[in-house]
Amino acid sequence: MKKYLLYIALFYSAFLSAQTSPVKAEIDTTNIRIGEQFEYKISVDGTDNIIMPKLELKGIEVIDSLRLDTLKNKLVQKYILTGFDSGAFYIPQQQVFIRNQAHLTDSLLINVATVAIDTTKIQKFPIKGIKGEPYQFDDYKNILFWALAIILIVTSVLYFALKRSDNDEVKTREQLLNPYQEAVRNLKLLDEKLLWQNNKIKQYYSELTDILRNFIERELNVPALETTTSGLIETLSDFNETKSILTDKDTIQSLNKLLQQADLVKFAKSKPLAHEIEADRNVAKHILDNIKPNIEIEESAEIDPVIIVEKPIVKKPSILVRIVAIALILLLAISVGYSLAKVIPMSNSLKTPVTNVE
Repeated sequence: MKKYLLYIALFYSAFLSAQTSPVKAEIDTTNIRIGEQFEYKISVDGTDNIIMPKLELKGIEVIDSLRLDTLKNKLVQKYILTGFDSGAFYIPQQQVFIRNQAHLTDSLLINVATVAIDTTKIQKFPIKGIKGEPYQFDDYKNILFWALAIILIVTSVLYFALKRSDNDEVKTREQLLNPYQEAVRNLKLLDEKLLWQNNKIKQYYSELTDILRNFIERELNVPALETTTSGLIETLSDFNETKSILTDKDTIQSLNKLLQQADLVKFAKSKPLAHEIEADRNVAKHILDNIKPNIEIEESAEIDPVIIVEKPIVKKPSILVRIVAIALILLLAISVGYSLAKVIPMSNSLKTPVTNVE
């Protein structure tokens, strides 16, 4: 009899302790279908120094954890749960700390049922293949960068190729002119610049003497551009005495005065008058007309025979051919870059397939 009374007392004390527990767990339903959501609620008496549990469930998944509410001196924490496997699952006891003391909730049972499907009334569809993700800017940025880089490179090459071609043509035309023709042409160009008329006397005399020195260097094979005025005059005087050139002492003297005048303008800041500048221009033309190499002496001189071997003339492609060739190379490079950039996003999309089953 005492033994039964002891059991009754223990059961009653446990019942009283359960009734007086400050922690309570509830669910709004005990039966759901697969994928259906239900609410799990934990209520705690009091609002101070309370730590809610982090749910650890098996067979049940947490969809959302709602905001903690305070209702009539109680804390209420609600969770949205669901299940994707059929069967009976327990929501185990959860541990809630109230003022650093642990309290356990009751464990609850939830039944997850499958959805009854009448297969005789359902239309069947074949399984569809893998559907790739839609293309975005990141899928095409590689193509864009390749295209811009190739266009920049080809444009630069085309620009310098055409520019060099133009310079080659100018140099070729200049080489076709003999020293006298080149000097006369440069004199006319100098007149068209109107340098001394715009008070650029120093630049005028500098270009004028360069024309004369370049003419003498090409015509007589003398380093006139690097020689001083006195050295150049002395060389021409020696050539005149040996009859190596066809000129006279007056022409050499006129050249000496013109070069000295130019040195005064360039280094001593001398400023000749307008009629003096025009006279120096006429003197320069007179010098060009009266200094020539003595061809008879050069032909009579004994020289060793020289065998001249002409180089084969290689015709350069025209500008149109260059442009077409560069355009074809550009098109080929863009095609290769496009193919490579297209393979990369396709391989990435295959790694994360998305199936579409109706």
